[in-house]
Amino acid sequence: MPGTPFTLMRKKIRSWQPELKRQAGPLYLAIADRLAADLRSGRILPGQQLPTQRALADQLGIDFTTVSRGYAEARRRGLIDATVGRGTFVRAPLQGAADRSPVDMSMNLPPQPADTDLADLVRDGMAAVTARSDFLSLMTYRDSAGALEDREAAARWLQGRLGDVPVDRLLIAGGTQAALTAILTSYAKAGDRILTEDLTYPGLRAAAEHLGLWLEGIAMDEEGMLPSALEAACVAARARLLYCVPTLHNPTTATMSEQRRLEIIAIARRHNLAIIEDDAYGPLVRKAPPAIAALAPDITIYLGGLAKVLNPALRVTYMVVPDARIADRLTSALRATSLMPPPLMLALATHWITSGIAGRLLIALRQEAIARQRLASARLPRNDFRTAPEAYHIWLKLPPTWPRASFVAYLKRQGVAVVPSDAFAVTDPPPEAVRLCIGAAADRASLDLALTTVVATLNEPTGRPIPAVV
Repeated sequence: MPGTPFTLMRKKIRSWQPELKRQAGPLYLAIADRLAADLRSGRILPGQQLPTQRALADQLGIDFTTVSRGYAEARRRGLIDATVGRGTFVRAPLQGAADRSPVDMSMNLPPQPADTDLADLVRDGMAAVTARSDFLSLMTYRDSAGALEDREAAARWLQGRLGDVPVDRLLIAGGTQAALTAILTSYAKAGDRILTEDLTYPGLRAAAEHLGLWLEGIAMDEEGMLPSALEAACVAARARLLYCVPTLHNPTTATMSEQRRLEIIAIARRHNLAIIEDDAYGPLVRKAPPAIAALAPDITIYLGGLAKVLNPALRVTYMVVPDARIADRLTSALRATSLMPPPLMLALATHWITSGIAGRLLIALRQEAIARQRLASARLPRNDFRTAPEAYHIWLKLPPTWPRASFVAYLKRQGVAVVPSDAFAVTDPPPEAVRLCIGAAADRASLDLALTTVVATLNEPTGRPIPAVV
């Protein structure tokens, strides 16, 4: 019997047989890249069923896991859909975006270097952790502020920023949010003022709101927090804590000079302020000014995490405090609020540091960030954005024709997500600006496409309203 029109149509479509050319970078990315290219060229069509992962692995003579990761990456880019029991099919492109894959520039992620396979690093690292003779000790409750070996590894990691750090002043939290919660609950009570930049880390805003604390924004310039504005705020009303991101500030990328840091320290001493220095991005900068904690260790609580510079899954933040008394106090707060850093994750971080993997990965991530920043600088309007060579993000000032909410919504319809200034603003009104994160794009080609979309939107003669869907 003749087949139905549908079965006849399917017979005309040859099964996808990708030609994977030898290239730098992980093979799984090559699978997703080839699929995207074949979709653009018409070698495969929307709605076409793809080979099963096992069949494609056999066809290419490669590992099943590599194909599985390649399909997962293609799914993340919006190229394919998979349904249990039916199979994997090529997605129809979004209207007006035939060759675009969604790019989330709203999350500040480390950029994936083309020649580094992160999955292999994690897999090998966990194999080393599970091979430890004391592995079972990691499967139970551990010290609330990190075991001695973990704190010794932390001291090694921080040496470039702080010099030699005594381990009795070093604590470990399960991420910066856990560290901030412990500090804020130890130093402040509901209704207290916390001074910070007038654009600040959204995690601080969330924690302060949750604890009933009042954030007061301090005006900034191209170096960050203004000493004169900080002095005025201290004179106007009493505060106990100052939070700042002095190196590659989030979201503006500003970095305080050493002289500016010394001025901030002098004001903090005059007004009996404790400083929380969030050095989330400090290790990225090749010639960064000294950390505030290196200049004023007696009044500074230093936070140096791995999530922002290496990978967000490493929820490990190293805290360096002024003395043993404060260390005891914050250890109790960590025990009360988060109990302990996750042992397996912390063991992986310690292994990466002691084996040198973390240092090599940091160099690779820095080099990738520099390459992506060069690409961004070549694409974006020269006078309308601020950044730094090693930063993972960009601060983009919008033209008068584009209100930030309209700009963000319009870009989202084009498959590009960015963050408006509202997420960071402590004082009103927020500036007409957005943060662009360059790390979440799978590769430089995807980033280039996203930046091209941003520039095209900026060049619209007026901020177009979003049409209603009827």
